Amino acid sequence: MNESTPDVPRTTEGTRLDPWFDAYAARAHRMRASEIRALFAVASRPEVVSLAGGMPFIGGLPLDDIGEMMSRIVRERGQVALQYGSGQGDEQLREQITQVMALEGISAHPDDVVVTTGSQQGLDLVTNIFINPGDVIVAEAPSYVGALGVFRAREADVVHVPMDAEGLIPAELEQTLVSLKAAGRRVKFLYTVPNYHNPAGVTLSLERRPQIVDICARHGVLILEDNPYGLLGFDREPMPALRSLSPEGVIYLGSFSKTFAPGYRVGWAVAPHAVREKLVLASEAAILSPSNMSQLAISSYLDHFDWQGQIKAFREQYRERRDAMISALQEYIPSATWNVPDGGFYVWVKLPEGLDAKSMLPRAVTARVAYVAGTAFFMDGSGADHMRLSYCYPTPERIREGVRRLATVVDAELETVRIFGAAAASSDGSVDFPAPDLA
Repeated sequence: MNESTPDVPRTTEGTRLDPWFDAYAARAHRMRASEIRALFAVASRPEVVSLAGGMPFIGGLPLDDIGEMMSRIVRERGQVALQYGSGQGDEQLREQITQVMALEGISAHPDDVVVTTGSQQGLDLVTNIFINPGDVIVAEAPSYVGALGVFRAREADVVHVPMDAEGLIPAELEQTLVSLKAAGRRVKFLYTVPNYHNPAGVTLSLERRPQIVDICARHGVLILEDNPYGLLGFDREPMPALRSLSPEGVIYLGSFSKTFAPGYRVGWAVAPHAVREKLVLASEAAILSPSNMSQLAISSYLDHFDWQGQIKAFREQYRERRDAMISALQEYIPSATWNVPDGGFYVWVKLPEGLDAKSMLPRAVTARVAYVAGTAFFMDGSGADHMRLSYCYPTPERIREGVRRLATVVDAELETVRIFGAAAASSDGSVDFPAPDLA
């Protein structure tokens, strides 16, 4: 790379914005800002109804009791809580994690568990130990934006497989794996969010789960099962995890961020023995050890609180918010189509013909409502005809108001399409977030 390289960011006067541009590793140039993170500065303003971020409703937690719990941990176990810990994680917490996973049919030993800094770190660790630049990861279409960011940073080639109302389509997965093998390309793993999918909101059906496991086993493909929402179903008991069907063929990622509190940043990975050893080494190289304070807090919460009762309360709160979202969509944006999730945080909305969710976003923010455009959830930037709406954090009243505001934008865009055609409605492809008009 030389001084005349057009990719070097420069000011209008031609001066380099970053003097260290040439020193970065090639993978650093592949990093992209998350479209969700880019929204946070605007979406966090009180005048904006955010239907964008998947923030749990922690206001439903017994915060006074949790505050006393934290104080007690420092008083009684401060010498441990404030010190370095094991790279694999606290042994008592790992034992408790096996009990949590038992609700989804997983039988595991505490030695199988690696505690991580949220399941996001688990994603990075697994990708780090398996992926060389150019290696293939098969993932659902759409896929969790945080996973795509990790895969991009590790220079993976992501191949998407479509879903329908029952989740990942087995026949499409089979065909994709056959085609990749015929092309001489080895798939390192399948990445899947089987329960209450982020962003699509669908759940892999009971009938398809053994089919997916069997297809991957026949093709020698590892499964990376990311399951932060599995206990948050509205009308059913937890589904059996893919890990419960194939302990040696599945790496399972879990998290307390959605069922307790994301601020503690505690997740975990369960993997076959040899893989687990690599995960521990990779984690130690990255962070030395997960936070003892956070781990003791989670362990104490599981030990002294009715955590299953709290999850049940969350389920009822999120069901109420889901119902408010669906009702508002039916009333205000009947020209769109959507799924009705039976758990989790998200509704996946298909816009009317001719509308572009990404180009529409600045206008929505001006109308004081935020969402995430579908383009964030595809490696190739497709999905502009969809948007992800999150119902987990706002109150039902705020959800209805947010959808009402969004409807005014959709209606205006439809009128533009009617008069000038689809090209006019999607003319502004940049994601620029103007200050909301408060008049």
